[in-house]
Parts: sequence; structure tokens; C-alpha cells
Amino acid sequence: MPTASATPAPISGLVERVTFHQPDTGFSVLQVKVSGHRELVTVIGNASSVTPGEYLTSTGQWVIDPQYGRQWRATTLTLAPPHTAEGMEKYLGSGVAKGIGPVYAHRLVEAFGTEVFTVIDTTPERLQEISGIGPQRARKILQGWHDQQAIREIMVFLQGHGVSTTQAVRIYKTYGQDAIATVQANPYRLAKDIRGIGFKSADQIAAHLGIEPTAPMRVQAGVSYALLEATNAGHCGLPATTLTQQAATLLDVPSTLVHEAITHEAQEGTILALPVRDQSCWFLSRLAYQEHAIAGRLRALAQGTPPWPSIETDPALHWAETQRQITLSPSQREAIRQALVSKVLVLTGGPGVGKTTLVNTLLTILTAKGIAPLLCAPTGRAAKRLTETTGHPAQTIHRLLQFRPGGGCLYNADHPLDSHLIVVDECSMVDTSLMYHLLQAIPPQAALVLVGDVDQIPSVGPGQVFREILEAQTVPVVRLTEIFRQAQDSGIITNAHRINQGHLPVLDTPGPTCDFYFVSAETPEEAVNKITRLVAERIPHQFQLNPLRDIQVLCPMNRGDTGARHLNQVLQQTLNPPGADAIERFGWHFGPGDKVMQLVNDYDKEVFNGDIGWITSIQPDDHTLTITFEDRAVEYDWADLDAVVPAYATTIHKAQGSEYPAVVIPVTTQHFMMLKRNLLYTGVTRGQRLVILVGQVKALAMAVRTQASDQRWSHLGPWLQTDPLPAWSTVIGPTAKVKSPP
Repeated sequence: MPTASATPAPISGLVERVTFHQPDTGFSVLQVKVSGHRELVTVIGNASSVTPGEYLTSTGQWVIDPQYGRQWRATTLTLAPPHTAEGMEKYLGSGVAKGIGPVYAHRLVEAFGTEVFTVIDTTPERLQEISGIGPQRARKILQGWHDQQAIREIMVFLQGHGVSTTQAVRIYKTYGQDAIATVQANPYRLAKDIRGIGFKSADQIAAHLGIEPTAPMRVQAGVSYALLEATNAGHCGLPATTLTQQAATLLDVPSTLVHEAITHEAQEGTILALPVRDQSCWFLSRLAYQEHAIAGRLRALAQGTPPWPSIETDPALHWAETQRQITLSPSQREAIRQALVSKVLVLTGGPGVGKTTLVNTLLTILTAKGIAPLLCAPTGRAAKRLTETTGHPAQTIHRLLQFRPGGGCLYNADHPLDSHLIVVDECSMVDTSLMYHLLQAIPPQAALVLVGDVDQIPSVGPGQVFREILEAQTVPVVRLTEIFRQAQDSGIITNAHRINQGHLPVLDTPGPTCDFYFVSAETPEEAVNKITRLVAERIPHQFQLNPLRDIQVLCPMNRGDTGARHLNQVLQQTLNPPGADAIERFGWHFGPGDKVMQLVNDYDKEVFNGDIGWITSIQPDDHTLTITFEDRAVEYDWADLDAVVPAYATTIHKAQGSEYPAVVIPVTTQHFMMLKRNLLYTGVTRGQRLVILVGQVKALAMAVRTQASDQRWSHLGPWLQTDPLPAWSTVIGPTAKVKSPP
């Protein structure tokens, strides 16, 4: 343990270098040039934000660390803008304002001396006197300078409330000059409006602002937060007793106050009561409305005749078989007959049962009749695969509808898509909100085909839309079960079906053509080592696959030695070790060549949850980096990198809708909480050419025999079966203030 000296006088000096700064906690390791000390002094303390060149004053004490030697352990840290030319150059060169790196910082200070800050503030046109600074860079510098000044003011206000620099930047970007006033008026807005700030952080700020624990504002926010948290578990609502209990525990207030808050929120129309499985449940009104609208839209679309002329099915099927050089089975021919007379059709089945063949045959017949289809899927990888298997261009649902920043879509009920046939693949992962927006944009005369595997894990977002549509039987459903001969030769397909039926997969390896393997590993450490060797050496050598592009490690969960987080760190060090140009943000290293995944939908950048890309360049002067997604380059501020993680390994949930040439899945008892049949089935069916399970037979058996209780609190099923479907105004009643949400 470090040993401390007697309490000395405060120290002060120029911050030369920020060795480490954790935005979330403020913990900092600084190198400071202190008067009277020949070498830089290491200062350890907490600062909400710190920039090289700032002037530091600190109380504290000297300690001797056994590993790092003499350090100053700060009790308080006060930072002020630099007042010397040296400090100003350090400050500007740190990237505090976009457009200024070390080179331009030196030129600016050389030209303007200690008046450089005044020049930027009062006569910014003089920036163009500097070689290399034209009108565009000058505007960028000025904007960045003003932004950082505003952020600094916000930080002064928020630094006592545990808000990080990154969060302050987002608060400023969201609220602008009104940031402080907005936070003071209702800090709980932050939990709804700002990514990375949850209810607990907002609650901490509220407490510092003097808001009482029993204040109605706080309890109402707690009720909304509890329902919002339920959506992260896939629910659209919660039973009334569960909501009351969770909110009372979260807030540490009597349940009577929670009941009052629920009543208030219901009167305001933000939440709505509906019966589910003989229980009274509270729903966020937005989700309740969307489920109601999905049911109404599906039922309306299914009515009437298809938008193509009557087709004689037998001649059409014979012609399509000749065109595609295939022979359809009796069950497939019957499915096509059903599709040709249905305006809405649901097609489901596992791998190898002919879903793709049916879709292709249907498209062959209908395009010959002049029907131009629109094809879409929830993820970029699924859309790309749909394009490859059908020969027709496919898009993500988000891009098809052209989601707009701030909410809403270009294509909606008032501006529908221009098509008579829409085909949607991988529907099991489409959540309530996405299905709502899609159905709103489908024109009344169009036909709709929904394709998916209902036995996969349900959508990450709220609802279980595909399953409830299937079970309601409100629209025609074709369920394919016959595994075709060519698919029976695949170990991946046969073992996927064995897993889905509750049987252990066949674990012996019949020969070099096998595409399904089990590698024994009795401990998590052994599993990590074997996974690393498989990805880096054995699979690339034996199967000629690229370890970055073609191989994906899929984990049951993020935590643990064999979780996605740890495996990402290990595989990154093995496949693309961070170099001198790598940066560290939010606990990750990011460098050129890194494989990364987007975690949230970003409509400004047009990148969406689950998209995978590669870092192609890092721009230190602008504090940005560039990630390429499907040949499209997207620029990220360093402050926004909490929306991105390395993707050498990811969770099976995040891989929904995607397929990869090779998949490696750790299956260990360390993840017993997540070892479920449908999770393993989903992971195995992500592999196209090769699937390797690494772990323990005991854990594999645990996963196969454990059926997930995927029952979610949702009201779509009852509404699909209610005839007639009540109008929304009838559902909410005459006193509610709720409006139809977007």
C-alpha cells in the first residue's frame, strides 16, 4: 500500500499530459509541470473533465506507490484555462476544438501569442491569416470552440452531480443553450432524452437539485422508467401488481404514492390499462397503440383479392419449375397455391425446409405477371442474404421506410410505398414498433408475405409480433416441416432440428466434409484458449476462411470468461492488436482495422442496431474516426463511441437476422442462466458452412433440455382475435388525454 507523508502545501502547475481519464467517474492520472520540480509530477484525482494546457491547483498529499513511485494524491482539483503561451498551445493542440491539432495550435500561438483565445472569440476572421486555415476550417474551429465553451459551462453546473464529460456533450447537443434550464426544470427528462443517462443518474442529479424523494415528479418518472425497463426484457406492459412493486422498490417510497403516480400518468394518457391472461396490466400508451394498429392494419390488408389477375396455379407452377430447374414437393406446391390467392401470407419453418425455394418460386411467377416486389429484412446482413438468394434487391426495413432523425419515416400511412407486393424476411426479430411503422407504409391494395422461423429467440425489442400473428390464425399461415434431401446432408441443419426437438446434436465427426463440430473444454479458460486458436489458426487454415470477415464468435451472454466482452478483448489482441494510432474510449480500444458493431439505432448516421463495420481511419485533429458499413463510410465523434463495441465476438441476440460462413459458440456452465434451447438453436442456424461448439457436454445438454419461457406481456394476440376490433378511442375511454402516437 502507498505510504503518505505529512499534509503539505497545495501544488499548482501546467497539465502537460492526461495519462488516463475515465469520463464516467472522473478518475484521472495527470502529468503536471509543477514549479520547483525538475520532472513532471504524477497527480491522481477526480476531475469531471481535464485538458492538457489547463492550469491545475490541488490540495492533497504525497504518497509513495510501490509500483509507480512518488505521486500526488489529490483531495481537490481545480482547473482553470491556461494563461501562458505554452499552456495555450497545449490546450489547443489537445483537440479541445475540432479542426485544431498540434500543428495548427503551434501556428496559432506563434502568430497571436497569449491573445489567441481573444482572437478566436472576438475576431475569428483573423484565423485565416494562418497558413492552411481557409474559410471552411475556420468555421469548424469557431464552432468547436463555442461548443466546448458551452460544454464547459454545463460541466461546471453538473460536475457535482456525477455527470461525465461525454454525457455533458450529449446534453448540450440535445438541448443547446437551454441545457442548464432544462435540467433544472426536470432532470428526469435526461433519462428519456439522453443516451447513456438512465433513471438512476437522473435521480442523482435531481437529489442534488433538492427534489424530494417523495416528490410527484420523481414518483411519476419512476413509474415510466419501470415500464421502459420492461421493454428491455421484451414486454409491452407489466401486471399492475408487478409495476407497483418494482416502482416502490426502485424509488424506496410507499406503494400508495406509486398508486397516485400511476393514476396521474393514466389521466395524462402516458400509460394505459389492458387485460392480459386474466391480469390487469399497465402499458406505455405508445406501445399499446402500436399493437392495436398492427392488428387493425393486418386485418384490413388481408381483406379482398390479391393485386394480380387470377392465376391458374398448375400451369404457373409447371412453368416456374421449368424456369428455375427445380421440382417442387406436394407440400411446396400447396404452399404456392395458398400464396397466390392470399393478400397476406405468413411463411414459417426451420432451416432446410424450403422457405427460400418457395419465396423464389412465388417471385418468379408474380414478376412474370408484372408485379414488382419490394424485399426487406430487419438487418443489413439479412437484407444482403435476401438479395443473394432471390436475385432481387433487398433493403433493411429502416432504409426501405427511410426513418428520419427525430422520429417518423418518409413512408407512412399518408405517403405509402409504391409496390403491390412486399416480402419481409427474418420476421421473428421484428419488434412491435418496427412492425407498426412497416404496416403503416404498406398501401391498401398491396399483398404482404411475412417469412421467418418462429422457433428462434424472439425480437430484442418489445413484443412477440411474429409468434402472435402465427398463433392468432387471423391471416393464412404456411408452416413448413419437411427437411429436403439436400439439406439432410448438412450437419448444421440436421443438428439444428435435433436441438429444436429437444435432442442432443450428433457430436461425432464423420470426416473432412463435416460442417458441425463439438470441441471439448472443461474450464472457461480452456474454452477461451481453444476458441482463440480456432478463430486465428485452425479454421482459416483448414477451411480457407478470413478470421475477420468470415468467422463470428457468438456467445450466450456478455459476461464471464467465455462472454462476448472478454472474448472481444482476447480476439482483438490476437487478430488486430491496438497500435500507436488506436484510441481508448468507454473501456475499449479502437484502431484501424477493428471489426465493430453498432449498438443503437442512429437515424442521423443511418446505422442501426446490429450493423457490423470496420474502422478505416482515425482523425486525431477532429476527434473523429471513420467506420465503413457495407461499403458506406460513416464518421463518428469520439464522444459517440459508446454506441459501438468491438465485434470479434458478440451475443447470439445481436446476431439475429445474420448469417456467417463460420460460427463458433462457447457452451459452458458459466452461462447456465442463458442456456436455453431456442438460444442455442438460433446460434447454430447462424452458420452457413461451419458451426463449432466449444465447451462441456453437460452445458450443451442443459441448453437442449431447457425451454425458454418467452411469454411476454403483450396484447397483440387478443386484438388480432377480437372481432370486431374496437376503435382506439373506445379502448382508451373518454377521459384519457392520449393521442395516437407516431
